[in-house]
Amino acid sequence: MRALPDFRSPRWTAVTALVTTGVLLAACASGTDGPGAGGGKPRSGGTLTFAVGSDAGCVDPQQVGSNDTIYSVRQVVDSLTDQDPRTGKIVPWLAERWDVNADTTAFTFHLRSGVTFSDGSPLTAQVVKDNFDAVPELGVLGTLAQGYLSGVKSTEVVGPLTVKVTFRQPNAQFLQATSTHSLGIESSASVKRSPQRKCSDGVVGSGPFVLKRYVQNQSVTLDKRPGYAWGSSRWDKKGEAYLDRLVFKVVPEAGVRAGSLRSGQVDAIGSVGRADEAALKGGQAAFLRRANPGIVFGLGFNNTRPVLKDARVRRAILAAVDREQIAGTVFPTGTRAATSVLSHTTPDYTSLAPELAFDAAKAKSLLEEAGWRTGADGIRSKDGRKLRLTVDWVPNAATNQPALELVQQQLKAVGVQVVLKQLQLPQLTPIQQSGAYDAIWGNITRADPDILRSSFSTKLANFYRVPPSGLDTTLAAQAATADPAERGRLVARAQRSIVREAYNAPVVELQTQLGVSTKVHGLAFDASSRIQLHDTWIG
Repeated sequence: MRALPDFRSPRWTAVTALVTTGVLLAACASGTDGPGAGGGKPRSGGTLTFAVGSDAGCVDPQQVGSNDTIYSVRQVVDSLTDQDPRTGKIVPWLAERWDVNADTTAFTFHLRSGVTFSDGSPLTAQVVKDNFDAVPELGVLGTLAQGYLSGVKSTEVVGPLTVKVTFRQPNAQFLQATSTHSLGIESSASVKRSPQRKCSDGVVGSGPFVLKRYVQNQSVTLDKRPGYAWGSSRWDKKGEAYLDRLVFKVVPEAGVRAGSLRSGQVDAIGSVGRADEAALKGGQAAFLRRANPGIVFGLGFNNTRPVLKDARVRRAILAAVDREQIAGTVFPTGTRAATSVLSHTTPDYTSLAPELAFDAAKAKSLLEEAGWRTGADGIRSKDGRKLRLTVDWVPNAATNQPALELVQQQLKAVGVQVVLKQLQLPQLTPIQQSGAYDAIWGNITRADPDILRSSFSTKLANFYRVPPSGLDTTLAAQAATADPAERGRLVARAQRSIVREAYNAPVVELQTQLGVSTKVHGLAFDASSRIQLHDTWIG
């Protein structure tokens, strides 16, 4: 057997160069260290208080997709592997090594010995099997984990610390999937709980922190795990974490979060928008920025809606959106306008910038061709029906509402009426699953292009109700090939198909921007632009 390529081919080298340049640290106060820079010798102890904008209503890592909640629950679970954010290389964590067969249908993981969960139970091959076998039962909130394990034939206990996962077809994306929080390993006791109970009560993991208390829509409190000794191979500190406690407070108002950081009430804040950058400059704070890989922020169309079944209408919407204006007006400094359905930091990204250029005249022409005529109020109609689109969104980032208000203005200029419908975060996934929406504003982060298959394949979640087509074949083929160059060609073909058919409307790349006190050190992004706090300390 051979090890799967570790992303050091020329193709991956070029991609990871982009990833590296996507990480920025901007000090907001002259003469002070930015987070993670300098500050003397690391010291143990203390509490880090982190203000986030929202709560997903669930504290099970396998069922959470929102960054604001992933920040906390990621600290509770370890994964079989980790991914180096600088190189893209998959490195050991709970698995000290692995083997992959020639056609990427079988993955054998050799686990570290001596690992325990916070309830004292040991990590074994059987526990990993139990976790993977339970993923299909997670329900609507487990779509990411389910997508990673789609096509699995069996998970087999080969020995006490050796587990083999076999797929019916080649599955090149799976090794990277084992580095994600969605496939974080939970204790046997947690796996036996219902998905609903795992969401409300949390889970027992083997991670460097333990869930102490969860108050929905208010806070998540984690305590350091004594005796932790099996961190990721890419972490600097061996053994236990530095910090004694982590407190994640839910503070929906962006301005209040920024004020709390300025005053020292909190040590870090999430979702810093352009409007709050000026307020944080000149104080004892810094910005930590990284472009997220995966599907960019945009309008995810329900392609079964009568109005949106017509590709000309969908293409008109793509042409009517001025991405540069939105990126430069609303989003944090350095945010890029979307040039594909994938972010430029995603492996095998292909620039389709000409096809996503702003062209209001083209948008109007396409709508005229589709039979939509402009009325006295400037809104188009056809057969007595207004050209109206309801966009569902959640206030989990300060940029969401102003970005959508700009989209609303831009589409009105070509005769499309947009109604913005605000939801609470826990409502979003059930509505998406039910199909009771026109369009949803959002993104999906993953450092692997197989996120396209998870989202657009009619064989999987098919979030956007895409009709069966040759896209299914392309998406399946990119997941099946073990040839990196061929996979790159297939992923490029899939991106072109999605953009040309306008199955969604890419708008901007998500750039995660955190505000961090300069007394905080070692706070860093992982490969998916989430955070890992094992190496973080306060000085």
